[in-house]
Amino acid sequence: MLKALKSGTTSYYPVLLFAGSSFIMLSLFRLGYFILFSERILAVTNLSTYFLLGLRADAIQVGYFTIIPLLLFPLLNFHRSHYLWLRFSLIWFAICFLVLLFMEVSTPAFLLQYDSRPNRLFFEYLLYPKEVFSTLWEGFRGWLIVGTIVMCGAVYTLLFLQKRMYHQLRSRKPHHGVAWLLWPFIVVVTLFGIRSTLAHRPANPAFFAVTSDAMVNSLFINSSYSVAYAAYNLRHEASANRVYGNLSDDEVIDVITSEPHLRHAQFPFSDYPTVHYQPATNKRERPLNIVIILEESLGATFVESLGGIAATPNLEQLKHHGWWFENLYATGIRSVRGIEAVVSGFLPSRARSTVKLSKSQRYFFTIADTLKREGYHTEFIYGGESHFDNMASFFSGNGFSNIIDQDDFKHPKFVGSWGVSDHDLFQKLHERLIYAEQRHQPTFTLAFSSSNHEPFEFPDDEIVLFEQPKNTVNNAVKYADHALGAFFKQAMTSDYWQNTVFLVVADHDTRVYGDELIPLSKFHIPGIIVGAGISARTITAVASQIDLAPTLLSLAGVSAYLPTLGQDLSQIDVPPSNRAMMQFGDNFGWLEGDNFTIITTAGEHHQFRYDKANKKLISTTLPLEHQALERIQAHAMASSILYEQQIYYVPKSPAQ
Repeated sequence: MLKALKSGTTSYYPVLLFAGSSFIMLSLFRLGYFILFSERILAVTNLSTYFLLGLRADAIQVGYFTIIPLLLFPLLNFHRSHYLWLRFSLIWFAICFLVLLFMEVSTPAFLLQYDSRPNRLFFEYLLYPKEVFSTLWEGFRGWLIVGTIVMCGAVYTLLFLQKRMYHQLRSRKPHHGVAWLLWPFIVVVTLFGIRSTLAHRPANPAFFAVTSDAMVNSLFINSSYSVAYAAYNLRHEASANRVYGNLSDDEVIDVITSEPHLRHAQFPFSDYPTVHYQPATNKRERPLNIVIILEESLGATFVESLGGIAATPNLEQLKHHGWWFENLYATGIRSVRGIEAVVSGFLPSRARSTVKLSKSQRYFFTIADTLKREGYHTEFIYGGESHFDNMASFFSGNGFSNIIDQDDFKHPKFVGSWGVSDHDLFQKLHERLIYAEQRHQPTFTLAFSSSNHEPFEFPDDEIVLFEQPKNTVNNAVKYADHALGAFFKQAMTSDYWQNTVFLVVADHDTRVYGDELIPLSKFHIPGIIVGAGISARTITAVASQIDLAPTLLSLAGVSAYLPTLGQDLSQIDVPPSNRAMMQFGDNFGWLEGDNFTIITTAGEHHQFRYDKANKKLISTTLPLEHQALERIQAHAMASSILYEQQIYYVPKSPAQ
């Protein structure tokens, strides 16, 4: 009997070997992450929970890889065809093991950069190998070399072992009857490992989000599972944010259009329910040019008066000439999030940015589309390649008449991995504004910097370095600030200055990380509006990137229909909303004053008080009224509804 059982299990040796080696390998990597982040892990959980939950999550991914050959087993488990099963399973499991290993080898660099295991950003960035490789080479060269050696060694070893094991197992005579009897039991065990629970719904990454530290939660699962689940979720992008509440679409629209600053607004388009008329607070005979300078990764971390280091003296000087935002917050942690918030005023979402989504490539609101209808010339200036992150497609389809990117810079002074330097970018912006002034046509320009991006390359001898070595984030920020200061010194003495309003704002902070569900302090960004007729003023209320577009239009003297939910902060008779919203992974945050609410995909909400001086969230037990929670849920859900129904747009006439 024992002999027959042993002979019957011969067919499953590849399965057992793959499962065992995968669990060991994944656990060893998890041990390595524990060594790297032990302080953060032990602050929110214990060692046994960390490893046991990890094994449970690993069983899901190992199960997914295992179930396919197991389901094929009945087709191949015959005396004459048994060798096909062995050949297929050994090759299949070797490939699967390499996938698991590759993802774990890729994880340390990703963790250090994004404070999370690889997720959707991992495969999104694979579309841009040049930029990604240069970033890895400059910032993680040692690990890149080690990882390449490990993967090459693993491929060679598995090829050798796979051939050797095939010949060994084929020489044995399996007991097919026992193998058939064992098959249902093994399949059931595997399926239970995949499901991981007897609850109504199977486990998913949210199931393992058991601590208050988002990074630690990501360590419980493995990187292959994290990326696979992110890819799976792409199928549900349109409704990604509907998980935050049970409100109907009409209820969501009613709530978000009932904000205090919209109380007196009229919504005349039934098919576009957020579109309302915004009269400009500044009446002008000729509307002003509008220039948005979107600064790459220039968070409050680098602004001394906002609690950061003293790396941006030129930006600090500008606040004496315009509106300075003390409590401005980004909606997300990537450039495309900053673009959609600043240029479109769109609410944050778990889905990919609307810059990339298919339904928003045309007939989607941008400030450029509104201004183009008002007779403006509209253009985008970028020092890199405008196809990156699908920017060129999104902009050209939504109101931008002209796109200038790296290929349009003749003889730039400096070119790095991400394009020409900020000095080259601002010189091009200066030239284009002079040209626009000569044409006597109002112009809207979005200029997007790139020097403050890993691997932090910028021209030599431009600044006194903040620190050694040269290519660090603090030095890159100081250079970006230097280039910005040089531009405004030139702009303030140019003819176009008295006809132009400028917004300088960060797209996001660099490296958003922390041991909180949402590291709020890393969403704090600087913003300033300067230019014609703008006097010095400090905006102390909490504000969001989505408030900037309506405010800019009003200051420039442009009255228009808008679908935005942001507030025109130039309205002196309307109190500021004093709120900001943001998305961090699966968590949606709502900051109102110093009260911060986080809602999760699991249907939970958490209350905190924000201690801005110490940049910490302090958990509170303050009750949240039902109406207040619904308000937050509605704003969290709105992005999915507006995108899915393609109603975030201003029709050209009521008939449309």
